[in-house]
Amino acid sequence: MDTGTVINIARQTVWIIVKTAVPVLLVSMIVGLVISLFQTLTSIQEQTLTFVPKLINAFGGMDVKSDYRIYGEFVEFLTVYLIKGLRYND
Repeated sequence: MDTGTVINIARQTVWIIVKTAVPVLLVSMIVGLVISLFQTLTSIQEQTLTFVPKLINAFGGMDVKSDYRIYGEFVEFLTVYLIKGLRYND
């Protein structure tokens, strides 16, 4: 493997991680912002009030985002670049 191939694999790895993580993080960030605004307006300072809804919405976001296109890309990446690439480029 030359340097360009390693850089290409690393770049695609980071891109797949971003595409799978951003939807869940975005949902959690929006829910956290709404709850923080609610806490500020009502002067409620309960810590679990922010944690539980963010956790529920993060799991909901994973359920909504669990389309097979992203995971298909992940499996294709593993088979094409890592498994076949390591076998043929020894």
